[in-house]
Amino acid sequence: MSYFVIAGNPADEIYAGYKLLTGPTQMLPKAAYGYIQCKQRYHSQEELMAVAKGYRQRHLPADVLVVDWFYYTKMGQMDMDPKYWPDPTAMNKQLHDMGFETMISVWPRFVPEDRFYSTIQKNGWFEHLPDGKPLDGLPYDKAGSDIDTTNPDAARWYWNTIKDNILSLGFDSLWADETEPDLPPNGAVLHVGPGTQYFNVYPYFHTKALYDGYRKDLPNKRALVLSRDVYTGAQSNGAIFWSSDIYPTWDTYKRQIPTGLDFAASGVTYWSNDTGGWQDLPREHHPAHPPLLDPSDARDVVGHDDDFPELYTRWFQYATFLPIMRTHGSRKYNETWSYGKQAEPILEKYLRLRYELMPYIYSLGYHTWETGAPFMRALPLDFPDDPKVADLRDEYMFGPAFLVAPVTEQGATTREVYLPAGADWFNFWTSERVHGGQTITVSAPIDTIPLFVRAGSIVPLGSMVESTHQPQSITRVRVYPGADAAFTLFNDDGMTYAYETGAGSVTHLYWDNAAQKLTHEGTAAWATPDDSIVEVVGR
Repeated sequence: MSYFVIAGNPADEIYAGYKLLTGPTQMLPKAAYGYIQCKQRYHSQEELMAVAKGYRQRHLPADVLVVDWFYYTKMGQMDMDPKYWPDPTAMNKQLHDMGFETMISVWPRFVPEDRFYSTIQKNGWFEHLPDGKPLDGLPYDKAGSDIDTTNPDAARWYWNTIKDNILSLGFDSLWADETEPDLPPNGAVLHVGPGTQYFNVYPYFHTKALYDGYRKDLPNKRALVLSRDVYTGAQSNGAIFWSSDIYPTWDTYKRQIPTGLDFAASGVTYWSNDTGGWQDLPREHHPAHPPLLDPSDARDVVGHDDDFPELYTRWFQYATFLPIMRTHGSRKYNETWSYGKQAEPILEKYLRLRYELMPYIYSLGYHTWETGAPFMRALPLDFPDDPKVADLRDEYMFGPAFLVAPVTEQGATTREVYLPAGADWFNFWTSERVHGGQTITVSAPIDTIPLFVRAGSIVPLGSMVESTHQPQSITRVRVYPGADAAFTLFNDDGMTYAYETGAGSVTHLYWDNAAQKLTHEGTAAWATPDDSIVEVVGR
């Protein structure tokens, strides 16, 4: 076994070393930092267009619509069933005109009946057994074989086939499903070597095949690849990752928080999960406490799971403060208006908050590209001298400013929050200032996630837009006093790689706490006088 040791103090020096060793975390298309709307699955062009119109008619922000699997006539056919998708090119043009981008699921699996299987088999490009026979599905389905994208020839062919047959229809980004792959390589053979020895590398090679294709053939379009799995270095492949097909339960939701923190701490920033859970809702479920939201007008979505609107709302609040905000699930409907009239305004509140925070969030992505450091951070990364956060699993930092404490108990309207020592903290909702180093009980009615801002923070806020393709002005720069602060505000075209060579606007913001004054240098980020933009909390 060979390994590297990367040391540093503070923690971000370690991430600088990880970046040097494995590559930078590329900036994603700006749309990826907004809201990604998905479910399992949109069955037709008509259904997807209805969802798009539903968001725009309600003037709700959303950026990416996702077409999940079974849009094709056969697995590996690389087509869209014309019965349900009569004109995907025209559909994508219409969606682009409405400010949406589209993502589509592409699998590495091919069945013998599809039009490409024989070509892949003839070239020896399948993950295969030692005798050369392709692995054929999982033991229970025998549903085809996975292309071996560790082979550079197979990888190039795979990209070209997707480009010519899928992206040519106007889709913007790719959901690379089954990147484990589903067919475990132990006992099999990959191009790079024995599958047992190279068991985990497939996600790196597979996402790289797509990323390299984008860079070569679509050089002015940032790659965006949603991958179910990751291997060291895949953060350089324009990829985001999610925690696979999780259950729609309170326990699963609760465990997503430490899962994501561990994942991001490994140096791979762009983690998310299926907001609401992917699996079907249970046929029978009895809430521990009276539900906080009325489910009676959402029965065709939640069935007899009376507290699911409450769970989905709490999960959605948490997702607002993830690097990637994406909803998904095996429910009949999965839009913000799907969970009842009591849930709807709360979900809209957080959707709009996500976009109000876009200048802050997008700038965090730029900082991660520069440094390699994640911006969803377990508390020990920022408070290493506070032993009380060493194993605190349900709170985290979102960038340098926000401490997020999701509510994960059904029926709860308060929760205890530990505020790390060494700083004062402002309640985001009330602006109350509290000393760190103590645990407090925080009010958390169903429309409120406990959220604190560290004293000595600068948070830029943007105007309301319906997608990141609309120009967004800076409406406020909110300063939370109590210590000196600095923040680098970044903006660019949101679509190309010009940022790699210095393009884009960079504004350095500084707060001098002793002088109680904000200054800035670099590109002018707003045209109005500072007095009309800068808001000092508590003043």
